Amino acid sequence: MIQGTGSGAGKSLLVAALCRIFRDRGMNVAPFKAQNMALNSAIAIEGGEIGRAQVLQARACGLEPSVDMNPVLLKTAGERGSQVILRGKVHATMQARDYYAFRDEAWKTVKTSYKRLAAKHDLIIMEGAGSPAEINLADVDIVNMSMARHAKAPVLLVGDIDKGGVFASLYGTVKLVGRDSNRIKAFIINKFRGDKAILDPGLDMIREKTGKPVIGVLPYITNMGLPEEDGLALARSAEYGVRSAESKAVRIVVVRLKSISNFTDFDPFMLEPDAMLQYSDRSEDIENADLAILPGSKNTVADLLQLKEQHLDESIRRAFAKGTQIIGICGGYQMLGKRIDDHHGVESEHRSMDAIGLLNIETRFDKEKITCWSEAHLIADCGLRIADWNSESPIAGYEIHMGTSIGEIGLFKIKRSDGDSAIVLDGSMNNNCWGTYLHGIFDNDAFRRGVLNQVRVRKGLAPFESGVNYGASIESALDRLADVFRQHVDLEFIEGLL
Repeated sequence: MIQGTGSGAGKSLLVAALCRIFRDRGMNVAPFKAQNMALNSAIAIEGGEIGRAQVLQARACGLEPSVDMNPVLLKTAGERGSQVILRGKVHATMQARDYYAFRDEAWKTVKTSYKRLAAKHDLIIMEGAGSPAEINLADVDIVNMSMARHAKAPVLLVGDIDKGGVFASLYGTVKLVGRDSNRIKAFIINKFRGDKAILDPGLDMIREKTGKPVIGVLPYITNMGLPEEDGLALARSAEYGVRSAESKAVRIVVVRLKSISNFTDFDPFMLEPDAMLQYSDRSEDIENADLAILPGSKNTVADLLQLKEQHLDESIRRAFAKGTQIIGICGGYQMLGKRIDDHHGVESEHRSMDAIGLLNIETRFDKEKITCWSEAHLIADCGLRIADWNSESPIAGYEIHMGTSIGEIGLFKIKRSDGDSAIVLDGSMNNNCWGTYLHGIFDNDAFRRGVLNQVRVRKGLAPFESGVNYGASIESALDRLADVFRQHVDLEFIEGLL
């Protein structure tokens, strides 16, 4: 099990690295995180919703993601608490106090999923959450030391030296977890910059004080090219991509929302050499973009209200009026419509609200959540022109949404993986504005390139063929991550634990 001294220590990527390393050795390995709190989610093979990190870790193992890899997912819903998702399906929305009272039921789900997963695989690499030293929550823990005890798993504790105070964090964690400190077998220090010789005396001292060795010091790595799970990543970097003269050809601005979800939808643009991707909540950025995107949101109504308070809805309308390409994904698609109705109080106390009004659709929130993989085809006469795109070509994506939309719908024909053979229509378009419920649509290389080339043509530039293969880039990045781990961590020590 990989645990951390706090959130953002690097647990998820270290689990992915170990998954790839042991997969490369021919082992039947799988990831497991009992409880995850994340707005960045994806769809498992069963059609349920799990944390994005476990999807990446499954890929590192060469596996399809399963709901058993992340049996409890919590998605914050603002003041209403968190949406509790058990084995991929919504159970309820709960306040923290209610969820802790629900602990025993959640624990049953965790144990059942772990048993199912362990029966299929030779090795499980588990991930903790936050810190195991949250002593006020020790009695309701289902993801850190409780899980380590249940699985009889040795623990490697990871500390983030870039934040400062790494030795205090490692030492304090060991002391605060009490008898469970015996489960911590070694430390890994992550995100180190500079001369390691300066760090060596501290490594010796922490071993003397705790009896536990530091088995690796990983360097600070930027631009690894792997999807981030936590929205904190957006605060650390406003812009991505190459910034040569050519790179400024297409400026993409993703509107920064407070409850942004599935922002990894836009990661593929980071690899395109002629695109610059920026997350912003500034009017001037939105109005000067070549392509402005409203992303998904876990709290669509709250984020729409905030857009209005900041007058960013007006900025989006001004950008539309001057011909900027506007795209809405999922919650962003709903916001671009005429109205959002929430008669059941699914998201908020607002039963009806005017939206931005660029698309001729209305959205109603339902009690049931749609979660599924989807295969889409662009409707030939829908009006959406994607450069060099064959409307017969399939577009892979997935859906995660509570609402359904009516009105001028008819951009894509969709076949869902939920067992229903019926074809459904999705998406809407109005001149230079369009939207869809499909997440992952820009993972499709030819479609993404076509969207960018349409912008280039509008600007008077020739189409550009980058040859970017997003799926292959993720595989290469996982291999690089594993190589870094091999170079800087004592794998023989880990093998000894196994």
